[in-house]
Amino acid sequence: MSKGISVNAIAPGYIDTEMNVALMNNPERSSAILSRIPAGRWGTPEDFKGVVVFLASEASSYVSGEIICADGGWMGR
Repeated sequence: MSKGISVNAIAPGYIDTEMNVALMNNPERSSAILSRIPAGRWGTPEDFKGVVVFLASEASSYVSGEIICADGGWMGR
């Protein structure tokens, strides 16, 4: 960080994207996944806005080496 460089990551949960269409269209698999997400829904790309803005802003200037989960509570359950 001495040169103003920090390295952080966003760890997404199950997101409603084209990549997950098969899972979302399978009632058994989708139900099993949703039952384990405390937020009770699939995430959307919009759900990352706040994390991205934070990491790109001066507010995160002292944050480095972090993985921020944006997963509807999946990892915290």
